Amino acid sequence: MFVLEEFSGPEPILVGRLHTDLDPGSKKIKYILSGDGAGTIFQINDVTGDIHAIKRLDREEKAEYTLTAQAVDWETSKPLEPPSEFIIKVQDINDNAPEFLNGPYHATVPEMSILGTSVTNVTATDADDPVYGNSAKLVYSILEGQPYFSIEPETAIIKTALPNMDREAKEEYLVVIQAKDMGGHSGGLSGTTTLTVTLTDVNDNPPKFAQSLYHFSVPEDVVLGTAIGRVKANDQDIGENAQSSYDIIDGDGTALFEITSDAQAQDGIIRLRKPLDFETKKSYTLKVEAANVHIDPRFSSRGPFKDTATVKIVVEDADEPPVFSSPTYLLEVHENAALNSVIGQVTARDPDITSSPIRFSIDRHTDLERQFNINADDGKITLATPLDRELSVWHNITIIATEIRNHSQISRVPVAIKVLDVNDNAPEFASEYEAFLCENGKPGQVIQTVSAMDKDDPKNGHYFLYSLLPEMVNNPNFTIKKNEDNSLSILAKHNGFNRQKQEVYLLPIIISDSGNPPLSSTSTLTIRVCGCNNDGVVQSCNVEAYVLPIGLSMGALIAILACIILLLVIVVLFVTLRRHKNEPLIIKDDEDVRENIIRYDDEGGGEEDTEAFDIATLQNPDGINGFLPRKDIKPDLQFMPRQGLAPVPNGVDVDEFINVRLHEADNDPTAPPYDSIQIYGYEGRGSVAGSLSSLESTTSDSDQNFDYLSDWGPRFKRLGELYSVGESDKET
Repeated sequence: MFVLEEFSGPEPILVGRLHTDLDPGSKKIKYILSGDGAGTIFQINDVTGDIHAIKRLDREEKAEYTLTAQAVDWETSKPLEPPSEFIIKVQDINDNAPEFLNGPYHATVPEMSILGTSVTNVTATDADDPVYGNSAKLVYSILEGQPYFSIEPETAIIKTALPNMDREAKEEYLVVIQAKDMGGHSGGLSGTTTLTVTLTDVNDNPPKFAQSLYHFSVPEDVVLGTAIGRVKANDQDIGENAQSSYDIIDGDGTALFEITSDAQAQDGIIRLRKPLDFETKKSYTLKVEAANVHIDPRFSSRGPFKDTATVKIVVEDADEPPVFSSPTYLLEVHENAALNSVIGQVTARDPDITSSPIRFSIDRHTDLERQFNINADDGKITLATPLDRELSVWHNITIIATEIRNHSQISRVPVAIKVLDVNDNAPEFASEYEAFLCENGKPGQVIQTVSAMDKDDPKNGHYFLYSLLPEMVNNPNFTIKKNEDNSLSILAKHNGFNRQKQEVYLLPIIISDSGNPPLSSTSTLTIRVCGCNNDGVVQSCNVEAYVLPIGLSMGALIAILACIILLLVIVVLFVTLRRHKNEPLIIKDDEDVRENIIRYDDEGGGEEDTEAFDIATLQNPDGINGFLPRKDIKPDLQFMPRQGLAPVPNGVDVDEFINVRLHEADNDPTAPPYDSIQIYGYEGRGSVAGSLSSLESTTSDSDQNFDYLSDWGPRFKRLGELYSVGESDKET
């Protein structure tokens, strides 16, 4: 059965009718319906079997329904026949417009593309039934975007409709596309979308300089590598298609200037390669070329993809420092050259037109010993101190050239001075030689081979001549022989040498060099007679003539010496251990007078008592010259007072007396290392206040005047009154 969708009449729409062959026309048969939508969407007349759709249907929601119908007895509801299944299909109507689900669209196509170049394709969908009718049959068309693009009506492929579209003229295009159902006929529904087409760049434009002539100026003293100016060739293309490389293809400054490409700014940077000189050339002309790096062969006919421009560079004058005639100087001088002699000369000039005079000087940091001087006007270098090639062969100094008119303009040049050798050193032995001669040696035997050395350095190398002193030419014991390697061999003339008769022989040898004039020196070789075994190996060179008669061998003497040393070590250890066993110098607590107070209940006898102390000590301090024993310690070793101290002279200062006693205490080996009581039995003299003792007073009480006591304050007032009363009574 079929039913149209979207039907919305006032009455339910009749879908169809069911009828059974068992129906005689009576009312005993009842029709029932079950399945999809039975009772809710579809109803059946239980008497007639008519099926009606009671709701609005939408094919896009559900396209067909499966139901089951059956005839039953009206009264008993018993089936009269098996159930029958049938399908109700919803017929489509054009109720859905086409839709572009992926829109809006974006696409790119290279500029300058040929006609018909594919850009992209779009797709629209229609929810209507594509099988029944033309409700879902779509046709595509372009509403906006002509005449640049076209579209295939059925496949929706968009293509270029014009050839050689130029990105530099217009880069983006907006295309409106329509999709219409019903095959595009009238009454069909339609939907639209937009397509943005962007033309991508190709290298179809050559670079072009903004101006044909560029002017730059540069000072002549500019640093090498400095950027002098920039030139730029514009290119309408973008990205790598606009990249250009710059070169200097012609001009009179190709060797002095260079040009590099700046990839970011897309311009050329002109830099200085070599120094400029205003006085030599004041301007330069360059021809600069800019060429595309990436060239598309499809557009080579549009070429050439390059452009040229002229660059004029003007050199400006600048105050330049002096220029030396050579970048370095090498001078040679003999080591015996006279002082103040000229050893060489440097020259420099001011390259400026003004040509300022030059003053020369030596950088003393390179000539700390001031061995050289230079004439400030003409640059002549002279010798200031003597040279010695053997101490230093090379001297490297720096000469400074300064413009007199502008002291800030300074140049420096290194000067290497080589000291040439002269024969001023006599040859001598290469080392301190000491030869050994065996007593049992044979005549003609080589005792020692010696070589010589010379601090000088002749061009042809060293060649030495050896000889004996004239008075020793006929030496009975030894002779010499010159070797090919410039060394000398000393040979014995006879055998039978005896060290007991003569232990040492001295052999003076004259060594001469081959210099001009030749120099010579005398070196003495010491030859010691030794005892040797049968193989000629030295055993002993000591004189044993005075030892052997005693009957003691060398081994016995060594044993005796070892025993003596052992005994000395034992004695030293014994004394050391005994010292460690001594009692400590610090006194016990009960004997420390600093911590014990001894009380005596005796009253002194005053000035009349002459038994409590030695009056002579106070009356005559000059007479004390004895040793006062220490009472605060008990010394283990008896300390003897030092003799020889002169008696204290009359009028000695107390300071000196105390220093003497302090010296004795410091040198006392029994003194403890702590503060102790020192007894000084001495009363000083020469005090301004006078002596406080009346033992030596020659005046009597009657001669005393005690009026001054009243001036001592309230505490001495009473005492002053007593003495004052005594004086007045005497007068009365």
